[in-house]
Amino acid sequence: MRVDKTRVEGPVVSGFSGRGFRVDEGVYDGLLLTPARAEGWAPPPVDALTPEAFALLLAMDPLPEFVLLGTGSRLRRPSPALEAALPFGIEVMDSRAAARAWGVLRAELRWIAAALYPLD
Repeated sequence: MRVDKTRVEGPVVSGFSGRGFRVDEGVYDGLLLTPARAEGWAPPPVDALTPEAFALLLAMDPLPEFVLLGTGSRLRRPSPALEAALPFGIEVMDSRAAARAWGVLRAELRWIAAALYPLD
C-alpha cells in the first residue's frame, strides 16, 4: 500500500538510515511520534519499560487512541504490568512495521502515537 504523504498531517517517517528513522530533515535512532511532532527517544530495554518512558505521549490532549510500540528489529513484548499501567492500548510490533503502520494510520487521520526502538 502506498501512503499519500500530502494527506498525512504531522511528521512522516520517510525511510530508514542505519539504526534509525528518517523523519523530515532529521534521522533519529529511537523515536517518539505524535500527530504534531517527532522527538528522539533513548528508551530502556523493553523489559524495563515504565510509563515514565512515555511522558511525551501521556501529555497528549486528548490521549492517543493507542500507541504503536516498535521494539527494534524483532518483536519483544513489554511486561503486562506496563500495558495495565498505561491509559491507552499499545500495539507491539517490530520497529519497521510500526513505522509503516504509522504512515498508513496517520493518512487515515487516526489520533495515534508511536514509540520506536532503534533498529539493532
